[in-house]
Amino acid sequence: MSYSLHPNLDNGFSKGDPNFVGGKLHCLCSSNPVEVTLDSNVLHNHACGCSLCWKPKGALFSIVAVVPKEKLSVTANGSKLQIVNPAATIQRYACKDCGAHLYGRIEKDHAFKGLDFVHVELSDDKGWQEPQFAGFVPSLAEQGFPESKLDEVRNKLKSVGLESYDALSPPLMQALADFAAQNKL
Repeated sequence: MSYSLHPNLDNGFSKGDPNFVGGKLHCLCSSNPVEVTLDSNVLHNHACGCSLCWKPKGALFSIVAVVPKEKLSVTANGSKLQIVNPAATIQRYACKDCGAHLYGRIEKDHAFKGLDFVHVELSDDKGWQEPQFAGFVPSLAEQGFPESKLDEVRNKLKSVGLESYDALSPPLMQALADFAAQNKL
């Protein structure tokens, strides 16, 4: 079975520039693309195997990171954006024409509220933080990928330098647990 983790992962990936200050993302439209400007580098960049994140055609994983909400602005053709699923926790804004997800925002009370989810592969700028880990690997089986091949995927991720998790990385899972504990009081 031949498969692609993600075009930016299959042959390894380049380290980002710790002094990178941001850049622009564009949807996949050849004319009048949506443009989103990020005024900082991203955090927690990772490969995500969930069924909700936007992925390039044929890829098992998306590459998604976060940026503080105040560091993101839609700078061109924002009228082409629509929310993919209004009921989802992350309100994913995608181009109506090409389907690329430009950013996702959490509006409800949540540990990650205030962070926007972005796909820096939609940028021609170089220097973005490289992927740090792979999350939600078992979710591939929910999408029809053979469960018997998940260890092979984990090994392939490890071979390109990514630790894989069944959910998020331990620090992000701790942030979710801390938020839940604080909101029970």
